[in-house]
Amino acid sequence: MFSQLLTSFATLPDPRCTGRTRHRLRDVLVMAICAVVAGAETWVDIAHYGQLKQPWLATFLDLPNGIPSHDTFRRVFSLLDPQLLEQCFRQWMATTAPPLPREVVAIDGKTVRRSFDRGRAQGPLHVVSAFATEQGLSLGQVGVLGKGQELAAIPVLISGLQLANTIVTVDALGCQRAIAQQLLAQQADYIFALKGNQGRYYQAVKTYCQRSCVERWAEYPADYDAFDRRHGRWVRRRAWVLPLGEELAGLRTWPGLRAVIAVETIRQVQHQPGTHVEWRYYLSSCPDAPAVLIQAIRRHWAIENSLHWVLDVVFREDEARSRDQVATRNFAVLRKLAFNLLQQGKHQPGSLRARRRNAGWNDTYMTQLLTCARQNGRATAP
Repeated sequence: MFSQLLTSFATLPDPRCTGRTRHRLRDVLVMAICAVVAGAETWVDIAHYGQLKQPWLATFLDLPNGIPSHDTFRRVFSLLDPQLLEQCFRQWMATTAPPLPREVVAIDGKTVRRSFDRGRAQGPLHVVSAFATEQGLSLGQVGVLGKGQELAAIPVLISGLQLANTIVTVDALGCQRAIAQQLLAQQADYIFALKGNQGRYYQAVKTYCQRSCVERWAEYPADYDAFDRRHGRWVRRRAWVLPLGEELAGLRTWPGLRAVIAVETIRQVQHQPGTHVEWRYYLSSCPDAPAVLIQAIRRHWAIENSLHWVLDVVFREDEARSRDQVATRNFAVLRKLAFNLLQQGKHQPGSLRARRRNAGWNDTYMTQLLTCARQNGRATAP
């Protein structure tokens, strides 16, 4: 059952003392994955799921000593090396659902808010994830202590992903020359949000774009201009993909840089006076048409709306109260595994929450989720 997943995790070393274990690591991993898919949120939930589903689990697991206790689950995942578990997760995704050609891969971080420990002066866990926006799958993650370590985690995450012929979008924190060079070395293109952390470059791009888009609008018409009206809001979005002018000579040494992008958003809310105007700027190495670049910028928000929001609302990640940083980081991997399995089960109707509930009630459906295959980014039932 789900042999590709087991193969990817087969290299994970067992951290327990040899000869003093009652449960196989493979069995512990599989039970934990199934339980989280079915709705488990704690180690107690996982053990309870195992007890209720023991007859079904015994059809494909050895279970020489029955179902582990919740303390055993907690101990095992407190001992597993989270870097190795995350590496196995990335390997599984690379073999089963690699990014599609020119797919937008969004990279962003999320804090597991209740994973802090005031007694130990320990801040909450921060998880940096890569999200394939077209397939709707998490490609990998790296956990760090605190948001301040996010920048250091991005190169580690990128190095473990297959990104050839993709467009990688990163927020302003990751707008760094070294990261741009790393992506180009992995045959990927980038779109970086540009903000004040880049100092003089930001000011130069802002001035150049304002002159080009506002003062010389006839020479540089918008590459994208659209209106959107919903939920009592009127929004107009305009975007320009501009070549590197003489004013941006200092940016010509930026690795692979081809263009700067300016996006203007004009919002008006019903029953509220006035309008709100916002400008955002980006650096891009992409040779694609302006429409592709602008769509890629909008797709970046999928990591917030389709991954982080789901982890918070469906998987209740922010409610998880765990003070053990290793176990918390490993449980975050279990949630991503469950999320991807449920996403690959879209051939069944219903929301992700409904599919999760169905997996807990229906062993046949759980089996389908575990054995479903992906072909060209589409999930197919076995």
